[in-house]
Amino acid sequence: MKVTAVFDIGKTNKKFFLFDENYQEVFREYVCFEEIMDDDGFPADDLMALQRWVKTTFNKISQDHNYQVSALNFSAYGASFVHIGADGEPIAPLYNYTKSYPNDILQSFYSKYGTELKIAKETASPPLGMLNSGLQLYWLKYTKPDIFNKIRWSLHLPQYLSYLFTGVAVSDYTSIGCHTMLWNYKKNDYHQWVYAEKINQILPPIVKTGQVYDVNFDNKKIKTGVGIHDSSAALLPYLRSNKEPFLLISTGTWSISLNPFSEKILTEEELMLDCLNYLRTDGKPVKAARLFLGDEYNLQVKKLNVFYQKDTDYCKSIQFDESIYRNLLLGIKNYFKFERILLSRAQLEITDLSKFENFETAYHQLIMELVALQVQSANLAIGNTLIKKVYIDGGFADNDIYIKLLAKYFNDYKLIVTQSPLGSALGAALVLSESS
Repeated sequence: MKVTAVFDIGKTNKKFFLFDENYQEVFREYVCFEEIMDDDGFPADDLMALQRWVKTTFNKISQDHNYQVSALNFSAYGASFVHIGADGEPIAPLYNYTKSYPNDILQSFYSKYGTELKIAKETASPPLGMLNSGLQLYWLKYTKPDIFNKIRWSLHLPQYLSYLFTGVAVSDYTSIGCHTMLWNYKKNDYHQWVYAEKINQILPPIVKTGQVYDVNFDNKKIKTGVGIHDSSAALLPYLRSNKEPFLLISTGTWSISLNPFSEKILTEEELMLDCLNYLRTDGKPVKAARLFLGDEYNLQVKKLNVFYQKDTDYCKSIQFDESIYRNLLLGIKNYFKFERILLSRAQLEITDLSKFENFETAYHQLIMELVALQVQSANLAIGNTLIKKVYIDGGFADNDIYIKLLAKYFNDYKLIVTQSPLGSALGAALVLSESS
């Protein structure tokens, strides 16, 4: 069977898929890695473990006579660079985008190039510290010059995965455009600060996201893509099948509400509420609003499990209960103190789980509060765009309470839940068909 292989690398789950010629999934493999410590003692993805798994997995599938891999591509999370030296090998850890950014370095940047708001408007990137991956390069230059001076190329993570197979160092629009603070959306070029700091010299040439290279693997020629940022990849299947405006809520560690039909420049208020622009594969902007939904959810569910003495997967069996929901509506609106989500809302000093009679009630309340913030984020992305459809994909598409509550809020729209694991992986497979 002729197949397209895709590595889909999330912050939490690392996945491998095979798609047949009709883009139907025929194989999948999931793995998680323990984090390691970077050179500052901060948790980071284990780049060497990831690299070994990618190569081992592909070697194994290429020797499986049930499949003939004709194409290979990569989807991965953004805000992450792999820095390689002259020999093509990584010379630094895969720094975590949740790492705190030194205030003195940040202030030196803004003193040179303009205020937070000025840079945010020009780059369509809210000020997010390490999540502005361009600022990671500035940070490296001034805090770790020994490493910085050895860099030949700084590759966005999706492009590094491609590089492991092609040996060709490239950049692509979807990775450049995801809140990196690198791209001037008005000039459609790297921002002036990138040239002033000579960062452009370590950023590889930009190619189309549909670019492919023929790679010989075990005497077989495989069309290999350059990789794609996962949120942009998740959007691609929907753009292909819809002519009318829609919103995509792509859920996971981050929940990203994507509106590819808004042509308005982001306002200062939107930027400060974590609204930003991404770039499509063709370089056109996508209005997006982000919510640290999955990360907050995982943190709070762990606390519920401990308090109620439940197994890790207990919550997966819980379905929406209308009576619990209606009873909770009669009480206080917010019970949970959120630690990762920074959207504005009345915040409590502590989470008092003793107020709930059981796990099920507390879990419903948690999802109700998260969905309320999800709706705020989605509405921010929608803005004034006249849409009729809202698509939901990713991990929360399997959460019955999340979906039922979202349907109550979005009853004026057609809500469509899609097969959860395939969003970004399928987009990475589809983008290869754009190649000439």
